Amino acid sequence: MKDFRRIFLFELTNVQISTMVSQFVTPSISHFGGSKPLAFTEEGVAMLSSILRSSIAIKMSLTIIRTFVELQKLRNYPTLP
Repeated sequence: MKDFRRIFLFELTNVQISTMVSQFVTPSISHFGGSKPLAFTEEGVAMLSSILRSSIAIKMSLTIIRTFVELQKLRNYPTLP
C-alpha cells in the first residue's frame, strides 16, 4: 500500500484546494476536515479499476478514465493567439 500511495496518489497543494473552493466544486476549505485531500494519478485510477470489481466501481473507473482522456485532449489543444 505504501508504494501505491507514493506512486499513484498525490496531495493537493493549497493553490489547487483554493481553486476547487473558488470554482464551487467544494463549498469551503473546512469541508476537508483540516487535512489536505489526496488525488489519484491517471495510472492510479487504472490500477484501482483492475482490482475493484463491483458494477458501481467499474462505472466510476470508466468515467474517471474518460475524464482523464478529455483533460489530456484539452491540455494538448493549441491556444488561440
